[in-house]
Amino acid sequence: MSLFDSTPPHLPPEDDPTGRPLADRMRPRELSEYIGQEHILGPGKPLRAQMETGQLSSLILWGPPGSGKTTLAALIARACHADFIQFSAVLSGIKEIKTVMVDAERSRRMGRKTILFIDEIHRFNKAQQDAFLPYVERGDVVLIGATTENPSFEINSALLSRTKVYVLYALDPPQLTGLLRHALETPVRGLGHLHLSIDEDLLSEMAVASSGDARSALNTLEVAAGLATDGKIERQALADALQRKVLLYDKSGEEHFNLISALHKSVRSSDPDAALYWLARMMKAGEDRLYLARRLVRMAIEDIGLADPRAIEQAIACQQTVHFLGIPEGDQALAQLALYLALAPKSDAAYQALNHANAIIESTVAEPVPLHLRNAPTRLMKELGYSKGYKHAHKDSSAFTDMKCMPPFLLETSFYQPTDHGFEQRLKERLEWLKKRRAESELEK
Repeated sequence: MSLFDSTPPHLPPEDDPTGRPLADRMRPRELSEYIGQEHILGPGKPLRAQMETGQLSSLILWGPPGSGKTTLAALIARACHADFIQFSAVLSGIKEIKTVMVDAERSRRMGRKTILFIDEIHRFNKAQQDAFLPYVERGDVVLIGATTENPSFEINSALLSRTKVYVLYALDPPQLTGLLRHALETPVRGLGHLHLSIDEDLLSEMAVASSGDARSALNTLEVAAGLATDGKIERQALADALQRKVLLYDKSGEEHFNLISALHKSVRSSDPDAALYWLARMMKAGEDRLYLARRLVRMAIEDIGLADPRAIEQAIACQQTVHFLGIPEGDQALAQLALYLALAPKSDAAYQALNHANAIIESTVAEPVPLHLRNAPTRLMKELGYSKGYKHAHKDSSAFTDMKCMPPFLLETSFYQPTDHGFEQRLKERLEWLKKRRAESELEK
């Protein structure tokens, strides 16, 4: 099959026996066989309506691996009676794009519609994506792009504005269980000719282990079927087929940021169980342990702060432990820290105080340091008034001074507003005492 075949290559022919992997053989041939994505393909839903009327516009299918993007593109082409040309963003360049577009333009003039499907469109660079624009605008092709990455970040704005983004979701366990059962019972294309049996709970475990990826689920079933004994897939066969659970995770993609966001927000929300779950998800998927340690250090500073000053101590100790022990022993330190931070009292008062100070600095003139706060190491500096009027706090029995240290225009400004949470309550009481003493000193003057 050439790169530019005009028939939907991902819809298996009717008479194809077992020459290809199970996941490929079981691709739906008709929309009625397609599982999931009812939010766009259910009766009256937008994409379903376009397929039924044949009035299709360019679109991006955004979803995780195994959610049915490639199969759906081929079904769309079949429903719209269009030529189907598939591109791989990994293998194709601008030269190939222009060659295909010439054929597509010729087909349009002859009344034929061409659907150009680009798998992993996020791998095309900006120049390659721009090369599609004139052809999409003229209607020479209907572009269908498939991506696992967020189009907002990976598709350039000019192309994105000319397409409709449809989000595809990972299949849920009941959908995958139904798919696996269908594959077991379907003859020729599936495994029905083997007459295999499997306990329902094992089928459900297989579905859960695939993390919403239909391709992964079918691949696991095919391997387990090859390990079946006496016509039955036993637990050991499933365990051997799985080896390890497949986790939806891309350390450089959106799911990476989704999971770290979930961890951070669980800690901030004082939910230790959720924090431990998201942390374990990331560790199980192979996340860099020092990255996790850095993020937990940040949480100790940003969300706990002075409500528990020991949080930063615990965080740095954890970072050192992870660096010293590595995997797997260091994982326990990360779990311990996540639990500690989730259970600690919370305050972002110090974080907000710095933000406030930065905002003032950016919006006002940089005032000179008041003379009484400057050191005077030379005779000239002393003659110019450097350090004059400075009051040394330790000369007071309570280590207090009413000396003003802010620039004059900021004397009434208060950046730090402590909360009543944890240790910060004591800091709040101390701050109130200082304010009261300064007010008394002003009255005495």
